[in-house]
Amino acid sequence: MKGTEHFKQVIKNYLDQRAQEDELFRAKYETTQRTIDDVVTFILNEVKKSGCCGYSDEEIFSLAVHAIDEPSLEIGKPIDCNVVVNHHIELTEEEKAQQKAIALKRFQEEELRKIQQRNSRPKVSKPQENKQNQPSLFDFCAQ
Repeated sequence: MKGTEHFKQVIKNYLDQRAQEDELFRAKYETTQRTIDDVVTFILNEVKKSGCCGYSDEEIFSLAVHAIDEPSLEIGKPIDCNVVVNHHIELTEEEKAQQKAIALKRFQEEELRKIQQRNSRPKVSKPQENKQNQPSLFDFCAQ
């Protein structure tokens, strides 16, 4: 649900910023009965209707503005889904430490596996020298 909550926050931040910059939009935004959940529900229903899976930020933001601009629009039923946001999500210090510990453990396990693999390989043994001198045909010819 972090992605969806982050999505809501991104939409809200955009609408707040737009209201600061656009006086006509601000009037509608400040008087709307729609919540951020309503706006997100409208966006999700429009995305579902279209059948597309990827949108630019501008396309999604325009749907959010449209939901505020048109108070008579049908919002639709809430959709239970998870939204993937292409914006960077900040991790808390605790989450960063947890991810670092997981990465360190994976690294250690991988290095241990490499060492174990190296040690499990059969060692190449040198051919043993034959301590007995084997007679050669050439040895007999010299006599």
